[in-house]
This record gives sequence, C-alpha cells and structure tokens, in this order.
Amino acid sequence: MRIGVPTEIKANENRIAIVPAGVEALVTDGHEVFVQRGAGLGSGISDDELIEAGAKLVDDADELWAMVDMIVKVKEPLPAEYGRCRKDLLVFTYFHFAAARELTDAMIDSGALCFTYETLEIGRRLPLLTPMSEVAGRMAIQVGAHCLEKAQGGRGVLLGGVPGVDPANVLILGGGVVGTNAAKMAAGMGAHVTIMDIDLDRLRYLDDVMPANVTTVYSSAVNIRTRVPYADLLVGAVLLEGARAPTLVPREYLALMREGAVIVDVAVDQGGCVETIHPTTHANPTYVVDGVVHYGVANMPGAVSRTSTYALTNATLPWVRTLARMGGENAVRENAPLRTALNVWKGKVTHRGVAEAFDMPYVPAVDALA
Repeated sequence: MRIGVPTEIKANENRIAIVPAGVEALVTDGHEVFVQRGAGLGSGISDDELIEAGAKLVDDADELWAMVDMIVKVKEPLPAEYGRCRKDLLVFTYFHFAAARELTDAMIDSGALCFTYETLEIGRRLPLLTPMSEVAGRMAIQVGAHCLEKAQGGRGVLLGGVPGVDPANVLILGGGVVGTNAAKMAAGMGAHVTIMDIDLDRLRYLDDVMPANVTTVYSSAVNIRTRVPYADLLVGAVLLEGARAPTLVPREYLALMREGAVIVDVAVDQGGCVETIHPTTHANPTYVVDGVVHYGVANMPGAVSRTSTYALTNATLPWVRTLARMGGENAVRENAPLRTALNVWKGKVTHRGVAEAFDMPYVPAVDALA
C-alpha cells in the first residue's frame, strides 16, 4: 500500500503522524511511505531522518494526497483539505465528527473511508485516545495555572499557594484519563482538588489512589452548581465515546464564579461541556465571558509536539500497520477494534454517536460494506 503523511495545517499544530521508526516498520512490511517535506520539523524530526528510515519526500500536498491509497494524519482535515479526500481513500486520524457537522458532511460527500483514532475501542478502553488524553490532562493544569496569573486576566492566584496562604481550588469534571491526569498534576502542585464523576466505582478507585488533597464527589447538577463558586480553575474532562460532550456548566453558572476564575475545557473538540466554550488556537488561546477566562484550544498536545508525537505514534503505529496490511474492507470484516474506528464509509455514517449528533441515518459498519 502507498501511505501518505502530510504536513498538518491546523493552526500551531506541530505534530506529525509518523516517526522514523514507524516509517522503517511500514517499509519493512512492504509498503511505500510518502511524507510531505518538512512535516516533522515541528516535532524535531528532520527530513533526513525520515529518508534514512525509508520515506520518500513529496513537496506538494495535493500531489501527495493524490498518489497514495491511505493518508495518516494527526488532526481532522480542514476545509482546504476537503477536496483532497476522494472516493475509496483511507484516512486514519482524529476526526471528532460529532462536534463538526461541516467536516462530517464533507467526508460523506467525498466517499472516503474515514477511520478515527478516538473511537477505536478495545473492551471499554480507547487506546488511541489515551496518550493524548494523558498529555491534555496534564497540560490543562499547566495552562490553567498560567491563565490564573493576573497578567493573563486571571485572579492572580498561585495554584499551590505558599505557607500561610491558601492554595487554589481546582474543580475537575470527569474522572477518566484526562481528569485523572489533571488531578495528579494539580495535587502535585499543592492545590485543593475536587474531581467529579457519575461512576461510583471510578470514584472509589480515585479515592484510594489520590493523595489527601484530592476529594471525590458524585457528579450531579446540584453538586456542580454548589462547587463552581469556589473554583479558581475548572477543568472540563468529560468524554462520551464518539458523541458530543454533554453541557454540564450552563452559562448561568458563570455568574456564580469569581471574576478571574479560569475554565479549561479539554472536551472542546467534542463540543465542550461548558456552554460558553468555543475552539481557540495556541496563538490566541483565551477569551473572557462574564468575567471568567476561557481556554478552548482544541489541539492542546500540539504545544508539546515532540512529546505528543512520540506518545501518539507509539499507540497508533500497530493499527496503521494492521490497516495497511488488511485494507479497509478486510479490516472492517475481520478486525473488531478497527471496525469500531470506522465512522464514515463511502458516504454512510457507521458510528451511532455521530449519526445521533446530526440526526443522520446510522448504518452498522459491516452493513455499509454491502
């Protein structure tokens, strides 16, 4: 198979979907790997390293997309790339369809075969979402602490406080991978942390493993509403696999928060769990609504691109190799995890969460092949 890796064009997205070791593995498998020139520079990977591993460099993005059977990316195609997606082209990347109607319509119209990292499931685990959720959860505290500085529009609160002065209060909505990593970071910096979830077994686990400055609370509208007034930093860490995130913080809750409090909604790429959140970029990451600073960067791991690239490709490479070896149709028929990764097949929506988000017909993956 001819596999293409284009340069990411999303604002301030410095990751690349393959590293030299991945190129070498795919070439050893008998595939050809074409990489757009300069695609790895943002992650500290030179063209020479990729060439040495067996990649062939292509200067022009249109040429690269047109000459391959499969595209491997990091982020979803942007409008400038919609026209490059064509019938029967395999595209394997983070799509987050349920929060993007225009993208969904474009991929349906293209006839492409869209496999997503974020819905590939093994048991109840989402192994291709996990590494970036780990990064985003840790970054949520890092950027949240920065946004709390007065010069950034925040309350002027030091996350960990100092002797004689209270630390910040951090409220985390969601106890999954993002929330757990955010809680670890915030607790390690000395903040008072509250983590909320609706899964009591998860809360019991977190209560056992977290340090004493982390409190677990069952998530309900009442419990969220009574705690947002005390939150210096609120982290949205909610995930519904393949579906739009639920709104847990309506706009009226912002009136309960203190001026200069900060919201970091990691769920923004799935629509966000805060009503007033919208996607921003690393170049202009924040805005203020009702006195509350909002951070809505949808590709947070792109800021730590080298760490993120290697963490992501450690997880994705085995599935890229499998998909390349089997091809799209055989993968859907014979490989259960890759079947869960398929969201759009030749104009049909094959993931229930995406179909429900836009009231579209849902066609099970195997049925779509027919």
